[in-house]
Amino acid sequence: MRSPDIRSTFLDFFSARDHRVVPSSPLIPNDPTLLLTAAGMNQFKPYMLGESAPEYRRATSVQKCARMSDIDNVGRTTRHATFFEMLGNFSFGDYFKEETVGWAWELLTGHFGLDPDRLWITVYLDDDEAERMWRRLGVPDERIQRLGMADNYWSMGAPGPCGPSSELHYDRGPSFGREGGPAVDGERYQEIWNLVFMQNLRGEGPAKEGYPIVGELPARNIDTGLGMDRLAAILQDVDTVCETDLVAPTFRLVQELAGREYPGRDGSEESVSFRVVAEHARSAAFLIADGVLPGKDGRGYVLRRLMRRAIRHARVLGIEEPALAALTGSVIDNLGPAWPELERRRDLIEQVVAAEEDGFDRTLRQGSRLLDGAIERARTSGSGLSGRTAFELHDTYGFPIDLTVDAARSAGLTVDEDAFGELLERQQRQAKDAERDRKGGAVARQDAYRRIAARHGLTEFVGHDGTRADARVVGLLDGPDLVEEAVEGQEIELILDRSPFYAEAGGQVGDTGRVTTAAGTLEILDTRPGLDGLHVHRARVTAGEVRTGVEAEAVVDAERRAATARSHSATHVLHAMLRRVLGDHAAQRGSRVEPGRLRFDFAHFGAVGAGELTTVQTLVNDYLLDDPDVRVWEASRDEAEAAGAIALFGEKYGDHVRIVDIGDASRELCGGTHVGHGSQAGPVHVVGESSIGVGLRRIEALTGADALRHHDRQQELLTELAGLLNVPPDQAPERLRQRLSALAETQRELDRLRQAERTATAERLAGRSERVDGAWLVAELLGDVPAEELRPLAIELARRPGPGAVVLGTSSGGTATLVGAFTRDLADTGLRARDLLTSAAQIVGGGAGGKGALAQAGGRRPEQLREALALAADAARTALRGPSSR
Repeated sequence: MRSPDIRSTFLDFFSARDHRVVPSSPLIPNDPTLLLTAAGMNQFKPYMLGESAPEYRRATSVQKCARMSDIDNVGRTTRHATFFEMLGNFSFGDYFKEETVGWAWELLTGHFGLDPDRLWITVYLDDDEAERMWRRLGVPDERIQRLGMADNYWSMGAPGPCGPSSELHYDRGPSFGREGGPAVDGERYQEIWNLVFMQNLRGEGPAKEGYPIVGELPARNIDTGLGMDRLAAILQDVDTVCETDLVAPTFRLVQELAGREYPGRDGSEESVSFRVVAEHARSAAFLIADGVLPGKDGRGYVLRRLMRRAIRHARVLGIEEPALAALTGSVIDNLGPAWPELERRRDLIEQVVAAEEDGFDRTLRQGSRLLDGAIERARTSGSGLSGRTAFELHDTYGFPIDLTVDAARSAGLTVDEDAFGELLERQQRQAKDAERDRKGGAVARQDAYRRIAARHGLTEFVGHDGTRADARVVGLLDGPDLVEEAVEGQEIELILDRSPFYAEAGGQVGDTGRVTTAAGTLEILDTRPGLDGLHVHRARVTAGEVRTGVEAEAVVDAERRAATARSHSATHVLHAMLRRVLGDHAAQRGSRVEPGRLRFDFAHFGAVGAGELTTVQTLVNDYLLDDPDVRVWEASRDEAEAAGAIALFGEKYGDHVRIVDIGDASRELCGGTHVGHGSQAGPVHVVGESSIGVGLRRIEALTGADALRHHDRQQELLTELAGLLNVPPDQAPERLRQRLSALAETQRELDRLRQAERTATAERLAGRSERVDGAWLVAELLGDVPAEELRPLAIELARRPGPGAVVLGTSSGGTATLVGAFTRDLADTGLRARDLLTSAAQIVGGGAGGKGALAQAGGRRPEQLREALALAADAARTALRGPSSR
């Protein structure tokens, strides 16, 4: 059965059983506790926690998942992958164990045709109920095993929903491993479907076991995950996930590029490399398509690590030419029909991976040079390569430890891998501690927000219709702690039952303003979302006190809101005009909408020229000047997309969406605030365009009064410049060009005269040189030569024929300066100019620096300069006489 049929069979089965088919959420989750979407239930977490009420009680999905915990197993097992599709069915307080178990058995043995005699079941240690259900379906006792928390108690690896699970495993036969069931061999008895009976809430602790169960969920839920890759491998009768139709075209391309065939499941390092390259290429394509770009931390680091691992294994296979762009292209060709975002972002994906591969190749070359130097030093000292050196190569330059070990082994050296491991573990532990602290604070606040939402409901946002509202204080937080009151001078988080304050989202900053109660006044410093639909106001009590439960008047800073709305509407039009000028690929990748200014990030593969920027700015302002209507309407997500509304990159939308039309140029899904007519958004003045990453550009612009003030300031500067040049403003640029051209010519003439004077001085000094055993030496104190001229003068002298040395000194402004140089032929024998000045520098109270043929020293004791110069000259004579004199 092909993968499209697997997807449709699964979704049709549950759709026929009253499940809503829900699209996959992006790989970037809308959850501060998660780095990447790693499970089908992630997008349903608010329903399971009781934070939001779903429109449906049953759901089914095919969810894109990225899970890095198994990255080191990829290629070494037949079943692990960093990206996979998770087929799932979900119940939110509806059905529970019995239906879940029965449907899983029916679907696998009936619709997918798996042999029931090869299916094994695991249940949690004390789950007698689940075991009885499997027995009633005919599963014999010997094929049901009880396992502990690490295997059969599921959570997201972080505080949140959890519960015991029951897993279905398929016996792939003796060639895959030992007998004894899933408890003995996970390769042979592969887990394919995990049925989670989600009923508890876990606290902070280890990812898989040993964490505390802190309570029960508001309702019992079901969360299941059937691994698409593993099921496809069984149904298509192939050994590994890389040989299924999900990855096979890319897998074949790896073999073509390597010029040899995959050796099969033989356990060799070569077979591992084939699978790693193909699997990681798929992961990279999906991550980039969902908005992840390579970086030094977080999701960006995950992507970079994946790509570099793929590149390294490609080089192991002998693929020396850039290959990632072609490999991700094959992923898009193969999976684009099922996942259209791949095709839409093809150009971005291929540009990003090509640039990253080029950059990593440079890293490998640079790391190789540094490693060669470290190996040579280790040989000289007769020691092995230190763990510190290996760690610095890994941490600073991204140079893989296995390549370091291989290179050292080839040179007959060892690497202190234990010390390397300790340093790496220490770094990872520090990163984990920092991440745990960050998550801990976020989790504590999330718990407080959930308690408020459970007691009072979510915030009713009334800010689209006005800037003031009557409200009631339903929550106060001092840090993560709920409090009953706050007093003057205290900064707290305030939650109202209804609010006119826009909570930061979609790039638009949160509103500020004022909240007044009978007993006190609060300044609202910022507004942001706590949970979906719960607005959190960061506030300072400026007078009196505030208590929970009291009535309040909430008033938004209307002038700031209006300026923000201008920027938001201008951003939509800027987006439309960029696509018109540069092409549809110039799609939004992020934005920041503030009062009077905007920042807009978009996909593009080179700098936007000045002419193109001017064209975009003119189109934006001309369009806004025509005063197009701004219309806001609501529809289902499907209706909005059918009407051509643009969904912004990385944003999360519900089934019911808000659409903003600005004339006929722009139609976008947007929850932000906007002007009523286009002319209210202008003017727009672009102040900068720059690169912010591979294939990403950023435009910054001013809007409204800020744009006018910027224009006025530019006019003032032009007028001032024209006055200095004594010409009318419109003639200032040409007059300035003339002056700069004349200045450049004068500078060239001055440089020519300086060079002529330098040459003459060098000739004069050379005429006074002394002979030292067949070599020449110039050692002079030059009171009339500026310090900055010593180096070029020494270089000029060192170009003279024959072996020789130069030592020059001068003083000015209370500072002594010395320069030493050897001719190139002497420097090539190992003589270092710095050695001439080391002792002399101490005499003048300073130090010497430089390497090879040229060095410089300085100090704050110019009265000692003559003595220092004499000492340097003696050092030069000793060096010129050869090793016997030293």
